[in-house]
Amino acid sequence: MFYCVYSTFISTFYDLSKILGPPTSWFILSFPKMATPKKKKMPVQEEIQDVDNDSAMAVPSSAIPPPNISSIKNKMRRTHEFIKLKRQRRKKKELQKKRKRETEALGDEAPPKKVPKTIENMRVFDETMVDPQDEEVLHDEAHDEMASYFSRDTRPKVLITSSDRPRSTTTRFLKELGQCIPNSEIYYRRGLDIKKVITQALAKEFTDIIVINEDRRKPNGLLLCHLPDGPTAHFKISNVKLHDEIKRAPKSTEHYPEVILNNFNTRLGHTVGRMFAALFPHDPQFSGRQAVTFHNQRDFIFFRHHRYLFKNNKRVGLNELGPRFTLKLRSLQKGTFDSKFGEYEWVHKRHEMDTSRRKFFL
Repeated sequence: MFYCVYSTFISTFYDLSKILGPPTSWFILSFPKMATPKKKKMPVQEEIQDVDNDSAMAVPSSAIPPPNISSIKNKMRRTHEFIKLKRQRRKKKELQKKRKRETEALGDEAPPKKVPKTIENMRVFDETMVDPQDEEVLHDEAHDEMASYFSRDTRPKVLITSSDRPRSTTTRFLKELGQCIPNSEIYYRRGLDIKKVITQALAKEFTDIIVINEDRRKPNGLLLCHLPDGPTAHFKISNVKLHDEIKRAPKSTEHYPEVILNNFNTRLGHTVGRMFAALFPHDPQFSGRQAVTFHNQRDFIFFRHHRYLFKNNKRVGLNELGPRFTLKLRSLQKGTFDSKFGEYEWVHKRHEMDTSRRKFFL
């Protein structure tokens, strides 16, 4: 029975193949091809203009980075792009030389040189920006907490300590910080509260206290408290590099360094700068040729410790001694440290204050 059905199916399939052709054409015969509508061809120039307008709206031309020639794999094309780049640089240098000749020819009538726009010179106006020679500023500085230091009534004596059970990196950082600051002594907390440390420091006639906090075995915070009446500043520490991590760094000596304070222009910046200055003795020993720099840029305070060397009448060489770190002011508190009842003069609130990249507070 099965054999008869199978033979009948084969014979029928053979007859259909003779009439309709091979089986692959049956689908085409049953479904005829439908005519597709022709697309209107747009002019080439208009299409290019539309693409340029869309790309200009999506990404500004200044945001597009220059192409990386070394990433081009085709040697001929890479060579062509390199020659093109050299030609552009040559034209730029020729234009600069031409402008220089024109300014020299005009002399005093030459237009002033254009100053490039940076975040610093486009800074948002701050009402607390002050002139160091202003009478009101001079009066306030003559009666603030650091006035006794600047009038030479007191000599700085600094206590340097850390959080409980400091790790090796923090311990090394304390020792190198003690080498930078003359008349400083290093003590370990041993579980004491900061308030008790302040009372003991007052009994031993210390003028300042520096507390280094750590997180994940690395320094992450600095508390600077001026005695006996404050203020107290809390900083965040980042980018710490010790003496051994700096290439070809010589050892520092016990000479009193020079102190350089840059760009502390607001009332808050004046207070912070005076607190840093009060850590060091008044009369630096120039024979040691050492300088400590606190450079404020965009509210980041960069600490550097150098030894300078006069190579000739015009050139000076610098050797970095270390340590190297960056500070960011978190809060400024009136009086000595008090976490519960302390009155804060300034607190950095990141989400409320950091509304513009050109807004700075120091």
